[in-house]
Amino acid sequence: MTIRNLEHLLAPTSVALVGASDEANSIGLWLARNLVAGGFAGPIQLVNPRRPTILGRTAVGSIAEIAVAPDLAVVATPPATIPRIVAELGARGTCATIVVTAGLDASTRQQMLDAARPHCLRILGPNVIGLMLPGIGLNASFSHIAPPTGDLAFLSQSGALITGILDWAAGRGIGFSHVVSLGDMTDVDFGDMLDYLAAESESRAILIYMEALTGARKFMSAARRAARVKPVVVVKSGRRAEGARAASSHTGALAGSDAVYDSAFRRAGLVRADDLNDLFVAAEMLSRVPRLTGERLAILTNGGGAGVLAADRVGDLEGTLAVLGEETRARLDAVLPANWSRANPVDIIGDADSERYRRAFETLLEDAGLDAILAINCPTAIASSTASAEVVAAAYEAHIAGPSPSKVLITNWLGEQAAAEARRRFAAAEIPSFETPGEAVRGFMHLVRYRRAQLELMRTPPAVEAGAPIDAASAARIIEGVLVAGRTLATEHEAKALLSAYGIPTVATRIAADPAEVARHAGEIARNGGQVVVKILSDDISHKSDVGGVALRLTGAEAARAAAEAMLERVSRLRPTARIRGFTVQEMVTRPSAHELIVGMSVDPTFGPTILFGAGGTAVEVVQDTSIALPPLDISLARGLIARTRIARLLAGYRDRPAADLDAIANAVLRTCELITRHPEIRELDINPLLADADGVIALDARVRLASDTVDPRRPMALRPYPTGWDETIRIEGVGEVSIRPIRPEDARLYDAFLARVTSSDMRLRFFSALKRLPSKLLARLTQIDYAREIAFVAVSAAGELLGVSRFMADPDYTRAEFGVLVRSDLKGRGLGSALMRRLVAYARAEQLRELYGSVLAENTTMLQVARELGFEVGSDPEEPSIRAVTLQLTP
Repeated sequence: MTIRNLEHLLAPTSVALVGASDEANSIGLWLARNLVAGGFAGPIQLVNPRRPTILGRTAVGSIAEIAVAPDLAVVATPPATIPRIVAELGARGTCATIVVTAGLDASTRQQMLDAARPHCLRILGPNVIGLMLPGIGLNASFSHIAPPTGDLAFLSQSGALITGILDWAAGRGIGFSHVVSLGDMTDVDFGDMLDYLAAESESRAILIYMEALTGARKFMSAARRAARVKPVVVVKSGRRAEGARAASSHTGALAGSDAVYDSAFRRAGLVRADDLNDLFVAAEMLSRVPRLTGERLAILTNGGGAGVLAADRVGDLEGTLAVLGEETRARLDAVLPANWSRANPVDIIGDADSERYRRAFETLLEDAGLDAILAINCPTAIASSTASAEVVAAAYEAHIAGPSPSKVLITNWLGEQAAAEARRRFAAAEIPSFETPGEAVRGFMHLVRYRRAQLELMRTPPAVEAGAPIDAASAARIIEGVLVAGRTLATEHEAKALLSAYGIPTVATRIAADPAEVARHAGEIARNGGQVVVKILSDDISHKSDVGGVALRLTGAEAARAAAEAMLERVSRLRPTARIRGFTVQEMVTRPSAHELIVGMSVDPTFGPTILFGAGGTAVEVVQDTSIALPPLDISLARGLIARTRIARLLAGYRDRPAADLDAIANAVLRTCELITRHPEIRELDINPLLADADGVIALDARVRLASDTVDPRRPMALRPYPTGWDETIRIEGVGEVSIRPIRPEDARLYDAFLARVTSSDMRLRFFSALKRLPSKLLARLTQIDYAREIAFVAVSAAGELLGVSRFMADPDYTRAEFGVLVRSDLKGRGLGSALMRRLVAYARAEQLRELYGSVLAENTTMLQVARELGFEVGSDPEEPSIRAVTLQLTP
C-alpha cells in the first residue's frame, strides 16, 4: 500500500479514541484532553468499557456502540488487545488507525496487519506519540505542546524528538501543517507520507527525522516526487555507526551504510542536515524564505570579526560570496565612512547607526550581482540594535512588495537582551533570524543545497556515444560456470572475462598450473619485450597482496619461475588451508602517468546494489577517497560520482601530468552499472586497480563474488533500472524502420526538433494548451522518469529523429495509470500512434496494472478511434462536455 485511505488519517472528518481514560497522568487521559481541546470540528467519540463519562463527555463501552464509524481511530490499549480492536474497527468501516501502544512483539504486529488487510485499514504506528494537524484542529497525540498552524510538515520516528522540535518552534512562532510520529512503521512509512505530502498544498517544506528506512524503492520514488515540488530536509541518526561488514571486496568494506544513505538522499534531491540543531536551522530558514534564484551571498555587518566568521563558514560549506560590482562600491563609498571594508563582507564599522544600515542595505538590494544578503549586527553602546533591525526589516518589506523581489534576507543580531526585540521584529516580517553567524550561513546553505538538488533533478544528460558492444550472453555463461562448479568467487581470469564481455578494457591473462607453466607463459611475454606479473590463483584468497601473492616487473622465464616457487612457499606458510589452483601470468602494464582507481559494487542491506568509485590500489581502505551512488546511472551521474572524490582533481591534470580520459573512466563506471544490473547473481565486485590516463583505462585486476539469484535473491535496486527487453522495430510508410523503446534521460535533446514538427493544434489536443516549446523542468520531468511508477515509449527513426511518444504515469498504489500519446503531425495516419499505444498497453498488462485511463478532447477523433480499436471504453466527462473519458480495464 501507499496512499490508499491516507486521507482518512490526514484529513479525517470524525475521530474515536479507543482507550480513553480519566486516570491521572495516563496516556489515555492526555489523548482525550488533546483531542477535546484541539478545536477539531468533527465528532469525537471516547471509548472505555468502565467509564461512562470522561472529561465531562459521554463515553461508550465498545466499538460496536459507536453511532457512526469514525474516519480515524486512535488506539491506546494493551498490546494483546490491538489485533482484535483493529479487526473490529475495520469491520465497522474505519479506514485509518493510530496505534499509540508500544511493546507489540513481531507476532502481535503481524496479527494486527492481518486484521487490517481485508478492510484496507491504514495503521500509523505502533509506538507513536500520535498525530497533529493544526490546520483542522486535530491533536491526536499525548504531546504536552500543541503546535500553531503553519506550512512545515514534520515526520519523525522518535516521539520524544517531536516534543523537542515543537518546544523549540513555539518560541520562534514557527507553525506546522502536519506533525506525524511514525514509530515502528509497521504500515504507514516515510514513502507513504512523502507521496501524500507531495500532492497536497498545505505544506511548503518537509522535515524528517529518520533512524532507519523500510521500503527503499518506494521511498526513493516518493522522495524524488516530493523533492521536485517542495524542499525535503532529513536528519539521519547513526552517522558514525560502523557500517562496513565482513566482505571479500574492498567495496564491501568501504561502502558503509551512512555513506549509502547520503548517496540516496542526494539522488532523491533531499537536503541532509547534520544533526537536530541543523534541522532547527533548516526549519527556521524554510519556514520563512522562498526558493533562491541564485547562490551569491553578500554579508553586511557592523563588526568585522563577525563578518569574517560568516565568510569563513561560507567557504567551509562550499558556498559562494558575491563580488561587489564597481557601481555598488561607488554607491557605498558615498554613504559609508572612508574606512569601510570596500569588499564583501561589507563592514560598515562599529559605530554604524540605523541610517547607515539602511543606506548600505538598500544599496545591496539594488545590486544585480548578488542573490542573498546576510545582515549581521553586533550590539554597541553607540547605536540601537533594535533601530537597525527596524530599518533593515522595513527596507526588505518594501523590496518584497516591489516589482522584482529577487533577493533573500537572512539576519544575525548577536546578543540576548539587546537582540530580543530585533528578533521579534524579524519574526513578524517572516525574515529568518539566527543567533550566530555560522548558523545563519548554515541556514542559507540549506537553501543553496536545495537549489542545487533541484538543478540536478532537472539536468539534461548529454548524448552517449556508442562504445564496444555488450555480450551479455557470454557473461551469463561465465557466471553459470562458476556457480555450477560450486564456487562463489570468480577467478581473476573469469572476473576479467566478465569485464571484457561488457566492453571494459582488461589486460590479457594466462592461467598456469605450476611454476614450470608460469615460466613458459613468461617466456612468451618476454620474447615480445614485456615484463611479467605473476599472481597466485586461489578461491580462498581474496586480497592476494596481503599474503605476498603478487610479483611485479619480472624479466624473463626463470625470474617468473623463481617468483612463482617463492610465492607458493610463502602462501602455503601464511595460509595453509587455502586451496591453490595455480597462477595467473600477464604482461606488466607500464603507464607511468596513470592513476590507480577502483570501481566496485556491493549490496547494501537497505538500498540494494551500490556503485563505488575512488582512488584505488592496495591502500584503498587507508586512503578512503571514494564516493558511492545508487545505480542505474547515466553519464552525468557517473561524472558526478567521479567529481565527488579528491582524486578527481588529479585526474583533471596537473603540472606536466596530462588529464586522464574522463569519458573513458565514466564509461567504465556505466559499463559496470550495466553488468550488475543485468546479472543479479553478482553480489560484490572490485575493479582494482583500474589504470587511467590520457589514453583511456585498463583493468589490471578484478574480483567478483556471486550467488544464485534463484536460491538467494539479491536485494532489489532501490531505483528501478531501465526496462530491458521492451525494444521492438517496426516499419512505417514513408519512414522505414522505426525503433520503439523505453525513453532515456538523454532523449531530452531530441524534443526540440520533434516539437518543431508538431502543429499548435496537435499540441493543444495533447497538452490542452498550444505549447510550442516545453519548459526545461517539464522536459526533464518527461525524460528522467521513475520506471518504478511510470513509463514512456519513444519512436525513433534510423536517423535518430524522435517521431512520437506514448506514456503512462501510475498512481502511487500502482493500480491505475493515466496515459498520453503524441505523434509528429506529418506522420499521423500511418499507424505510429497505434503502435506506440499497443506497446504501452502491453507493458501495462505485464506490470499487472488494473486500468489505463485518459482524458481526450472530443474533437480529437483520431485518438478516440485508436482508443476504441484497442478496446478502450469512451464515455463523457460529467464535469466537462468537451472532454471524453477513455478507460481500459486490464485485469478483472
